[in-house]
Amino acid sequence: MNSTFWLTNVRLETDYHFVNGTITKTNTACAHLFIKDGTIAEIVAADSQLNDDYPKKDMKQLLALPSFIEKHCHLDKTLLSDKWRAVTPVNNIFERCEIEKEVLPTLHTTIQQRAEELLSRYVQLGVTHVRTHVDLYPEVGLKNLEEVQKAFQTFEGKLSYEIVAFPQHGLLRTKATSLIREALRSGAGFVGGVDPATVDGDIEASLQQMVELAVEGNAGIDLHLHDPDQLGTFTMKRLAQLTKEAGLQGKVAISHAFGLGDVSRSEAEEMADILRDAGITIVTSVPLRRKFPPVGLLNSKGVPVAIGCDNIFDVWSPFGNGDLLERAGRLAKSSGWGDERSLAQTLQFITGGKTPLNQAGEQTWPKVGDSANMVFLEASCSAEAIARRSQRKATMFKGNFVSSSI
Repeated sequence: MNSTFWLTNVRLETDYHFVNGTITKTNTACAHLFIKDGTIAEIVAADSQLNDDYPKKDMKQLLALPSFIEKHCHLDKTLLSDKWRAVTPVNNIFERCEIEKEVLPTLHTTIQQRAEELLSRYVQLGVTHVRTHVDLYPEVGLKNLEEVQKAFQTFEGKLSYEIVAFPQHGLLRTKATSLIREALRSGAGFVGGVDPATVDGDIEASLQQMVELAVEGNAGIDLHLHDPDQLGTFTMKRLAQLTKEAGLQGKVAISHAFGLGDVSRSEAEEMADILRDAGITIVTSVPLRRKFPPVGLLNSKGVPVAIGCDNIFDVWSPFGNGDLLERAGRLAKSSGWGDERSLAQTLQFITGGKTPLNQAGEQTWPKVGDSANMVFLEASCSAEAIARRSQRKATMFKGNFVSSSI
């Protein structure tokens, strides 16, 4: 489609409807959006006359929301497009890693093919940005990274992405420092890590190495931290200290961070202050059978929080479909967020903080000048979209439709 055009009859949220001080619904209205050079250049009411020669695309009163951001996946691990297999039971993470090393080379499909299958699903489901962890260990070297990069090349212009150089089997345990360094020179933007205590066996040395690699490579950090209770929070505190000392505020994330869900509320509040001060983001996959970080508390204290799908049909889990809207609904349900405003505000955890309305019901998205990254849904409002996992009809990235059934 022409890079300059009108999207007509787009449903946008305008404000909340209050009755006796209680929000009863979200008000919406249709508008026309002028798209130019990948941005929203103009927004006018739907009853405005568009007397110009630019092309027009009728969006049929579909609800527009900010497109979604996948903050935690493993494109190199997924088995999508390959044959069905359930998970083999194991006793620990090390056995799981060994099984994965044995299985992946025997598959009939390539990492690139499987990664492209997952990326295709993401785009159809409204995702326009992906952060993927890519395994690095001696047996594969940079092969996984190269295959994932080929998949991203196939999707050039359809989404943006970040790559985490991830030592799945342990940064220290597999002596992966040189591989991480090489991956950063080859296009990865984040240093990964996993359980400095239980996998690497040395919290201080593991964290120090991650930070040194990040500073040297001008990169960020994304640490998988499954360690529970005070062991987990101790690791977080030390990473926060090192983050500030190295000037990495705003460039560090902790994925899973289960320890935050294990400790008391007062301890979680203390940790929230520490994380906010260090500019550390928490990423959760909203697991069903494990306590996870108290997202509402963290958010209220100013800690950035994001949702990621994590494992999607791989050697680790036979489940997962790449639907971030479903994950957001799971978060709302498990958190008891069933009212209109709470449901609507849940959207922020899959959009990088963007919601059409703020807590007060004031319109904050879209604004003129915003990137034209949007998803169009069959829903009356974002609260319904979160609660009912509304059907996505089109995805737009930088002003181009990258998926559409309209």
